[in-house]
Amino acid sequence: MSNELPPKLAPKIILEGTRLTHKTDIAFALNEHPRIVGPRKYRYHSPLISAEWCAFTNFPWGRGLINFSEHEEDLAMETYRTWLHLFELLKYYSWIVDRFHVSTQVYQKRQGREFDFRWLEKRLRPLGFCIVLCSRSEASFARAREERLAVSGNPGQYRDLEIFFREQEEMRAAVGRSLLPHLEIDVSGGDIPQACGRIAGWLAEKRLLGFYE
Repeated sequence: MSNELPPKLAPKIILEGTRLTHKTDIAFALNEHPRIVGPRKYRYHSPLISAEWCAFTNFPWGRGLINFSEHEEDLAMETYRTWLHLFELLKYYSWIVDRFHVSTQVYQKRQGREFDFRWLEKRLRPLGFCIVLCSRSEASFARAREERLAVSGNPGQYRDLEIFFREQEEMRAAVGRSLLPHLEIDVSGGDIPQACGRIAGWLAEKRLLGFYE
């Protein structure tokens, strides 16, 4: 029997996309996928983080790293620098991020404030970070909304689907300008295992599953 250890998997995936595109479902599935994090005989806590956490305010559905107010800009940028520093310190581990700087760019631009995150991406790229943009056909949003309304605690945010159509195009343009490797996947059919399999295959093809030193 060989005593060689298997290659260490340490992918770093940023999932972006508007609401109703299964980002969180895919994030949880990737975090347990054997082609992403390796075979496991029991569950343990791999990092899964999100810029969507509303941690800047002491009330539900408040402000955070994406939708911060103008007076919270310094706090937001310091938070990004903190995450970046942690990624650099723990570069030999997997990180799955459910929304990050692209969501911030798109949201803030709609408020009339533009942010250039090339400084962030220039330091994320050597660590092996990539972006997966989750999208769906416009015709499929209505069905996805009905499914979400059955469980949502804040249904009002899904009233106007036109917002999601516009945001999806804005995200597609922002990801297209990114310095990071990126992949777009269509989740209209709601097949999470298929989406994860495609992501895993792309990561392997691009040699983004670990460090190859």
